Amino acid sequence: MDLNNDGHPDILSGSYSWNERGMAGIFQVLWGQPGGGFKQPTPLQGTDGKPLIILPDDKKTPTLARICTRPTAADWDGDGHIDLVVGNFGGSFYLFKGEGKGKFAPKATKLTSGGKALEVRHHSDPFVIDWDADGDLDLLSGASGGGVHWAENTAGKGKAPTLKPFKAIIASGPKREYGAMLKEADLDGPGSDTRIWVDDINGDGKLDLLVGDSVQLVSPAKGLTEKEYHKQKAAWKVEKDKCIAILSNRKSKKAEKRAAGKKMNNLHNQRKDFEITKSTGYVWLYLQK
Repeated sequence: MDLNNDGHPDILSGSYSWNERGMAGIFQVLWGQPGGGFKQPTPLQGTDGKPLIILPDDKKTPTLARICTRPTAADWDGDGHIDLVVGNFGGSFYLFKGEGKGKFAPKATKLTSGGKALEVRHHSDPFVIDWDADGDLDLLSGASGGGVHWAENTAGKGKAPTLKPFKAIIASGPKREYGAMLKEADLDGPGSDTRIWVDDINGDGKLDLLVGDSVQLVSPAKGLTEKEYHKQKAAWKVEKDKCIAILSNRKSKKAEKRAAGKKMNNLHNQRKDFEITKSTGYVWLYLQK
């Protein structure tokens, strides 16, 4: 995306840092150069000369809405200037209005639907595109809970967007107990923490979806049958639950809690004796019919 209209594509990314207001998300930009190179990353600034931060002057804005910012650039309101629609850890969405040539208003505005904040379940992941081909820009997003969510714009081409509440166009994946056995062959769709990209992948004139996810594969340790695995894990869980009961009980003595904490560490290390875990992720392709 050419943020400053100089004819060279730029790279924009979200990040976070500590400042005088505490933890806050900022936006790093690599300005494009002639010949395809880029300048060193620098914080994207507002017209006040300060780094763009979600509602920096609103002390009531929760920290989760100000960190892990995820930007997407588009002419959101149809005025000819590139704007920024950004997500965050909390799951809400904000708009930094563009003022042309890579300049943005310093104060962000929360996106709403019907007077209520437009939100997904944590990790809002905005992608701005005309999903329903009616001439105006819609908003799609992944989410911590998984799935792909669409907020339809009903305003019409060239008008300030009016968004419907999110609806799932790809449902969230099945809820799985943390640490439950899961093999790659068991997967039939995206898991949690979905991130999306929209494009015409197969060149048929229709928009398709690429969906990345996060998943933890769990299988028996080498040499164990599934029956042996489940038996050992059940016994391990009994001991773990005993430790948790002691640690969470206010009446437990300090010595008991120390011993339980030490045992929990040992139990954590013992998992590898019966279980193999692999944190990974996949990219799923959905071709539109």
